[in-house]
Amino acid sequence: MKIFERLESNVRGYCRAFPTVFTTAQGAELHDESGRRYLDFFAGAGSLNYGHNEPQLKQALLDYISADGIVHGLDMATASKRRFMEQFEQLILKPRQLNYKLQFTGPTGTNAVEAALKIARLVTGRTNVVAFTNGFHGVSLGSLATTANSHYREGAGIATSGVTFMPYDGYLGPEVDTLDYLDKALNDGSSGLDHPAAVIVETVQGEGGINVAELSWLQRLGHICKRHGVLLIVDDIQMGCGRTGHFFSFEAAGLQPDIITLSKSLSAYGLPFAMVLLKPELDQWKPGQHNGTFRGNNLAFVTAAAALEHFWQNDQFQVDVQRKGEILRQRLESIAADYPELSVRGRGMVQAIDCQEGELAAQITRHAFEQGLIIETSGSDDQVVKCLPPLIMTEQQLQQGLDILAASVSAAMARQARKQQFKFGAMA
Repeated sequence: MKIFERLESNVRGYCRAFPTVFTTAQGAELHDESGRRYLDFFAGAGSLNYGHNEPQLKQALLDYISADGIVHGLDMATASKRRFMEQFEQLILKPRQLNYKLQFTGPTGTNAVEAALKIARLVTGRTNVVAFTNGFHGVSLGSLATTANSHYREGAGIATSGVTFMPYDGYLGPEVDTLDYLDKALNDGSSGLDHPAAVIVETVQGEGGINVAELSWLQRLGHICKRHGVLLIVDDIQMGCGRTGHFFSFEAAGLQPDIITLSKSLSAYGLPFAMVLLKPELDQWKPGQHNGTFRGNNLAFVTAAAALEHFWQNDQFQVDVQRKGEILRQRLESIAADYPELSVRGRGMVQAIDCQEGELAAQITRHAFEQGLIIETSGSDDQVVKCLPPLIMTEQQLQQGLDILAASVSAAMARQARKQQFKFGAMA
């Protein structure tokens, strides 16, 4: 690890939590250079929903490269792009009765968010955007302005602007409907809220701590936006591509957002790929107004199309994801049942234990890593242990990982109890 410490910037993060050198990966498992096996409850921060090196996707990619397929094509028409667009329309949009134009942005999620914010402002002629407490939408300046966490905002070096934050569902407690405030502010010319071009929202806040919006809250948000002529942007970068049990995380709420951002698992293989879906009447870009040298990754088109063909021809895959999501939820609730300070929340195959304290969550994830489980924390104080396993993980692997997590929670709670006993003993 010395060369990483000597040459790589201090900005590195995940390698601090997982201090080993990984060499190979397959499905839901990774191996390091010592040959040790790890179960993956991290899935590349949600970019590996279909696991590592899925065989059919890998073969499609190898065949394409062997045939000298186009690797770099800017936004030119290529056979791989056409194939992806055909599959996405036939297998994702049409079955859901959705009508969107596809915009291929630069290959990161934050670039998709930047494009979404720009087109919303361009179309409406308004500049303000409403975002929510605990939201995370990226760290380039436009998307960072909609990201709530001060840790990321402080990295900008300048003040961000053009965004008004509103309380997310549950932020003021379960008895308060936070949309009452948003609706009142939009109706009141003296509220101080500049009429927004758009509202941007995650249906489940991943980096914010797995805060889950009630479906009724999401439905009401959609109605409020429509009534006030405000565009609704759903950031589905981490929660899309099957993570919550449907391809889009907003499906269960019956929403049809004006704009959708996708990335992370869109390529299905860990290859950089981002896309904005926008209703046809919003596609008011002039050619080249939002561009980038690496927009439309042709290798990602290949694996993305292969994944759609393999996993989304029917409902079988999403039903299996929902089934395993229930297993995950039930096991976490069983783990947390013995500790009143712990609580569980999530939807589908994104579930979490709220430990209330960042140090406790860190102890759990450190112990888990030592026992061969890769799992991360999230939340405003990293107080939430986040389970984000590949959707293709077998039930046996899932149970093995949960066994490690249960033991890690037990060990961390026992350590905390000993610290408390020592503290009170010293005070006595």
